[in-house]
Amino acid sequence: MHHASLPPTAADRARRGDRQSLADLLRASRADTLATFDAWERALPGLQVPRQPGLNPPLWELGHIGWFQGWWTTRNPQRRAGARAHPAVPRAPADPLDADALYDSSRVAHPTRWSLPLPGADATRAQLARQLEATLADLAAEPDEDDDILYFYRLALLHEDMHHEAALYMASHLGIPITDPRWQAPRLPEPSPPCSLAPGPWRLGHPGDGGFVFDNEVPATVAQTRAPAIDAQVVRWAEYLPFVTDGGYHEARWWDAAGLAWKAACGARAPRHLRAEGSAWLQWRHGRWQPLDAAEPACHLSCHEALAWCRWAGRRLPTEAEWECAALTAGPGFRWGDVWEWTASAFEPYPGFAAHPYRDYSAPWFDGRPVLRGASFMTQPRMRHPRYRNFFPAERHDVPAGFRSCPRGD
Repeated sequence: MHHASLPPTAADRARRGDRQSLADLLRASRADTLATFDAWERALPGLQVPRQPGLNPPLWELGHIGWFQGWWTTRNPQRRAGARAHPAVPRAPADPLDADALYDSSRVAHPTRWSLPLPGADATRAQLARQLEATLADLAAEPDEDDDILYFYRLALLHEDMHHEAALYMASHLGIPITDPRWQAPRLPEPSPPCSLAPGPWRLGHPGDGGFVFDNEVPATVAQTRAPAIDAQVVRWAEYLPFVTDGGYHEARWWDAAGLAWKAACGARAPRHLRAEGSAWLQWRHGRWQPLDAAEPACHLSCHEALAWCRWAGRRLPTEAEWECAALTAGPGFRWGDVWEWTASAFEPYPGFAAHPYRDYSAPWFDGRPVLRGASFMTQPRMRHPRYRNFFPAERHDVPAGFRSCPRGD
């Protein structure tokens, strides 16, 4: 059976690091959160955004990040129990006292977040500063460094990193300039030959050898892989745009029923953020139309668009087991981390799944939506873990997602 151990990476340090390294990462994450919020504030002095499903009010996002960290660390009397902690144990008072009514995403419905009496930007920054210092003080005072004791500090770190990426792709959607070179799309080389795979059983999921895990990564389970090969990198615009210019968005034969319904509902005639101008393609980036670099990964594509391209090209999406197998066995020839990658697998619990204390993380979303694997150019490096499972509805094309393919094999 295929199996592989994890190499030491930034993600491994986040999941396995000691108290001091974890404290450093928490400070670094908060610095990036605030820097990106500053970019939002410069572009949107009133911090008003449209009431849309893929957006949140920036002040709510910022306050929620601090609230979440405090809820699971400093305010949590069972924080040393790790994944065995009771999720609903009474908490210490919030700062400010009404924070639970403002920022608890489990209790505050998304459409109501625009009408909440949120503190202003400076007050929210001050809240976050107090909260982080309290978290760091408690972390420094913990009696041990075992995985249970560090579990919620690691969860808070990775949760903040997820929201930072969301702030980046929401900014992209709204045309807010993000100029930090760390969060720009890369140029990819010409495609290399596909990576070979050995079809057969693969032990899918975390091996249970310590460190932090998300609940949907365990327990490991055996899955069968079929693909003899997988693309060495994700599809670039250079490979995707011929499908568009070949009339792919107008030919029903490339789209399944769900894809046709999505296309009719949103009116998609080309990828999001792209438009043709004569024989050239332009991309909406940093608030203006710019020439598209065809060497960049095809991005902001829905799963429906990925599936349509695969049908047009005579290919298919890999399963998440095939993707994970390649990421852990194919070596450096398998390039990943450029965009989130749609897979052919539905987001489901592995057999024996048990929800961790943050109950709303995985279980509510086992509804058939696809798994995405990898990471994107907007993802913090410490989030880039080969066993991490991302999950969005197939119609989402605001997130920085693309795909790679496998031989169809039929």
